[in-house]
Amino acid sequence: MITSFLTHPHCDLHHMGPEHPESPLRLEAIRKRMALAGILQQTMQSEARPASDEQLARVHPQRHLISLVKCVPEHGLINLDNDTFMNPHSLEVARLAAGAVVRGVDQVYRHQADNVFCAVRPPGHHAEATEAMGFCFYNNVAVGAAHARARHGVKRLAILDFDVHQCNGTIDIFANDPDVLICTSYQYPFYPWRYLRPEAENVVCTPLDAGTDSRGFRQAIERDWLPALQAHQPELILVSAGFDAHRSDPMADLCLEDEDFHWITTLAMDVARIYAGNRLVSVLEGGYDLDALGRCATAHVQALLGQPFVQEEKKVI
Repeated sequence: MITSFLTHPHCDLHHMGPEHPESPLRLEAIRKRMALAGILQQTMQSEARPASDEQLARVHPQRHLISLVKCVPEHGLINLDNDTFMNPHSLEVARLAAGAVVRGVDQVYRHQADNVFCAVRPPGHHAEATEAMGFCFYNNVAVGAAHARARHGVKRLAILDFDVHQCNGTIDIFANDPDVLICTSYQYPFYPWRYLRPEAENVVCTPLDAGTDSRGFRQAIERDWLPALQAHQPELILVSAGFDAHRSDPMADLCLEDEDFHWITTLAMDVARIYAGNRLVSVLEGGYDLDALGRCATAHVQALLGQPFVQEEKKVI
């Protein structure tokens, strides 16, 4: 398998204050752990490119995009909500994060890679069509999905989101679109407190109680996601890869292990192999314990490379 690793050094320019959990240290932790494990060197590494106005406007109305630009401060930080802050570089970096998914989609459709991991930030799955929230400015995975449809003529696609928080933004953008299947697992009840029980027929929700462990998670995914994916037969798999459902993560109360992220990635790859010619593009969402984040992202890319899970030593990077 050829796995593309897309990132950009400018992702470090976006910060939301020294105590904010969504920090540049997250990507550093991923790169360090993957390099130490010898996994990064096995990927095809390249840089993200910024999403264009046209690509962003497929999922966010123009008036909203303009309003975000008007919010950019000349210096310092401004807050969009209690959790989401913007510095002078934030929207530039957010364009790179969305553009990474666009480039990843192009790579799998141009047969330059079998699958892609976009190690970028800020995350995107909480960004609704007309609202930035939850650390997110643009909905990265939605921008990639819309590009796949417009540029490559994709008819049916699936978005798989295993972040500990439900993908309210992705649901807001694609609810009731029969060609986009959204499968989302999340701690319930929990942030973002809306869309937790959507009635849209194209959304498969897998709410998980606090304390859910590996066995409960895997059983729920197999019960809820597999029948829907088999019925939908997607031509492209997009993954919102959040690693904050890990037992060590400070943001929530699920109890997944490193290997669970290898397992669910392998499941997604199996579906991609059967229906989508192996085409799978993954983008980083949450994950805030730096050591666990590095290990889980490494396990995720091990699976993308078609390699068995190898337990990484648990130590602070």
